[in-house]
Amino acid sequence: MAFTVQEIATAIDAQAHGNTDLVVERVAEPALAGSNDIALLTNPKFAEGLSQGQARVALLWDGADWEAMGLEAAITAKRGRYAMSGLSKMMDPGQGQQVGIHPTALIDETATLGEGVSVGPYVVIGAHSSIGQGSVIGAFCHIGPNVTIGAGAMLRDHVSIGARVTIGDRFWCQPGARIGADGMSFVTPEASGVEKARATLGDQGEVSAQAWARIHSLGAVTIGDDVEIGANACVDYGTVRDTRIGNGCKIDNMVHIAHNVVVGNDCLLAAQVGIAGSTVIGNNVVMGGQVGVSDNTVVGDNVIAGGASKILSKVPAGEVVLGYPAVKMDTNLEMYKALRRLPRLAKQFADLQKTVSKLGLKS
Repeated sequence: MAFTVQEIATAIDAQAHGNTDLVVERVAEPALAGSNDIALLTNPKFAEGLSQGQARVALLWDGADWEAMGLEAAITAKRGRYAMSGLSKMMDPGQGQQVGIHPTALIDETATLGEGVSVGPYVVIGAHSSIGQGSVIGAFCHIGPNVTIGAGAMLRDHVSIGARVTIGDRFWCQPGARIGADGMSFVTPEASGVEKARATLGDQGEVSAQAWARIHSLGAVTIGDDVEIGANACVDYGTVRDTRIGNGCKIDNMVHIAHNVVVGNDCLLAAQVGIAGSTVIGNNVVMGGQVGVSDNTVVGDNVIAGGASKILSKVPAGEVVLGYPAVKMDTNLEMYKALRRLPRLAKQFADLQKTVSKLGLKS
């Protein structure tokens, strides 16, 4: 893909400088950039890398002295990382999807495909399902019956969407994601040790063997507009009501969202986040990698949870939490500092005991 410097600057709402007719074919890091590449240099601390490459043009931070860097042209942006979003979209070569319907696809005669839908090899689309216009369904995807997917969807290969799932417009889904698995809902004839332990905070009482009976998933999954779901992520059906994911959510690889969970709008969930059943997540919540959230709890709007935090109880709106159990981040850091001091404090205490003992006093 090739664009002039001016075309790129106009598209990403940035400023073009120098020879704006220069043509750019690729994006590269400064040290690896060739003569037809645009070097990404939005942070001044990496400026020395530019001299190691052959770039004639670069995307730079606002106010950068591009001429002093020996460049023929430059694009400057007030927020470089945001400019990268637009630039990467322009330069994305895509996955080389075939246009049209592949002859090996199995599409039920009652399914409805909008204008311009592309369906890859060995795709299965079930009865009464609807795929919105301009969507791309990658190879080996399975879409169950009575599924609705909005316009402009991009499903990579091996995506599985269960029956009755409803998804909004501009849905992006990475390979191997599973939307609409049964929730983990099982029950025993009599109160189980797990139930007793939870009620007593540790005592499971007399243990007796019991078989687990399945509670079937009668709900489905509802996903809003502009949602992205990563590779091998799993979203479970609701037990009676739908599991819900709001508009604009971005969900990373290997995230698990359990039955009945409600996720608000514009949430960001990093890799290996796990949200247990019937939990409610507010709007604009950010969770770092491996964050775990206990069942039947509430996480308020605009909460940020640092990586590997374990949320075991309600988190009020706007808090920044960290740790296991998750507490306010500043509190966690003080606890961590104290924990690191424990060996030294223990040694000091042992030395004091010895001193007192030598004095013949009781310790």
